[in-house]
Amino acid sequence: MKKIIVFASGSGTNAENIIKYFSSTETAKVVSVFTNNASAKVIDRAKNHQIPVEIFEKNELLERNVLQKIQKIDPDLIVLAGFLLKFPENIIEQYPNKIINIHPALLPKYGGKGMYGMHIHRAIVNNKEKETGISIHYVNENYDEGAIIFQANVTLTDEDTPETVAEKIHELEQKHFPEIIHSLLEE
Repeated sequence: MKKIIVFASGSGTNAENIIKYFSSTETAKVVSVFTNNASAKVIDRAKNHQIPVEIFEKNELLERNVLQKIQKIDPDLIVLAGFLLKFPENIIEQYPNKIINIHPALLPKYGGKGMYGMHIHRAIVNNKEKETGISIHYVNENYDEGAIIFQANVTLTDEDTPETVAEKIHELEQKHFPEIIHSLLEE
């Protein structure tokens, strides 16, 4: 059974979806959730599924503390699911092509520092984009610049608001993210 660690900073809907998906497979399971936010809803979601949670400070991520905890688990894949901090190079170097992220836009558009959540959806609506989507990509030393693994798109209308764009993106994330993780772990 392969091991997945999920990193999340917020509500944890993608993390919980991944936990549920893999709870009914023989391929892998989520063995731990790591978060930098002691009040994140992802903590309760993980605990509801009996998944251990590691809460850490930003400086622990940049030092060796988090890397040492990851090494003890020895994961097959590290999944960033709404994790807002830049992932440090010391972890990326230890796990080449074993760290993936989901981004709520069609990269390279709307990527980079500060581009997350509603910031992206507002920019997409303000720029009158006709489509948007999700990008699942490997993590490298730069925000949202790792090799793209998968993209899915959705058509937008003039009536779409940042909130309706968020709903459309959430549907794509919930459908595709676990499936892509599964396919990566079967390679």
